[in-house]
Amino acid sequence: MQQPGRFLLVSVFAILTLIWGTTWAAIRIGLQGIPPFTGVAVRFGIAALVLLIAARLRGVRLGALPGERWLWVANALLAFCISYGVVYWCEQWVPSGLASVLFSTFPLFVAIMSHFALPQERLTLRGAIGVLLGFAGVAVIYSQDLTLLGGPQVAFAAIVFLISPFVSAIAQVIIKRWGKGVHPFSLTAVPMAITAVLMGSLAFLTEREASFTLDAVSIGALLYLALAGSAVTFSLLYWLLAHLSATRVSLVAYTIPVVAVCVGALFLGETITPRIIAGSAMVLLGVFLAVRGR
Repeated sequence: MQQPGRFLLVSVFAILTLIWGTTWAAIRIGLQGIPPFTGVAVRFGIAALVLLIAARLRGVRLGALPGERWLWVANALLAFCISYGVVYWCEQWVPSGLASVLFSTFPLFVAIMSHFALPQERLTLRGAIGVLLGFAGVAVIYSQDLTLLGGPQVAFAAIVFLISPFVSAIAQVIIKRWGKGVHPFSLTAVPMAITAVLMGSLAFLTEREASFTLDAVSIGALLYLALAGSAVTFSLLYWLLAHLSATRVSLVAYTIPVVAVCVGALFLGETITPRIIAGSAMVLLGVFLAVRGR
């Protein structure tokens, strides 16, 4: 496999940063009209349809490699169903900027798991210090009275939120270890289709009585999340993962909060306190050390 040039790799990182940096606010906006589990199901249903069509047009054979099908199930459950089910549920109360900062613990989880599961990605002492510093930053964030950011539910939802980066890290390490040679369309289209079915079923059971507001804003947010925030970004993510280490690819979560916090503050009027800023800086510095210290 020919290694792409540095400019192309950096360009893909920039695209992921800009798109995913805005999706946190888009989720928050979409939740004003569409319940969380329904939003996840429809988002990935649309993305799966687009990617399946793209795979057909490109002549990509799905499920042709040994073990490819179990990767579909693992990715669907971990990277999409659980991870995004948690994100959408929690963002009903957690501000989008804070959500993006909490998700930036994702590279720390990847660094720890890669140390044990991927022999070529062992942590050094500097990397271990980075992991500890990152989680210390999380502790600083949680030392803030999070109820001041939107009510008593915020603190509990912020704790639950950490499930998302944890299971996403498991998924990324699994793909890196066992997904060699699997086309990015295969790692996205079919798992997203599975997610649409599973989360759609959950939505039918739990959100049948929920109110829907299908206006231009909520529909626009949904389409943006499905097309740009899912079909495009996850295909690029798995393309990157084929060329770079799992730890280095996870570095994208280090840059996303910068965009997300700015978008949340400018367009959604979200408050970011000094303690959250300090904790966020510790998390991002910890991520940098963990990724560099391999």
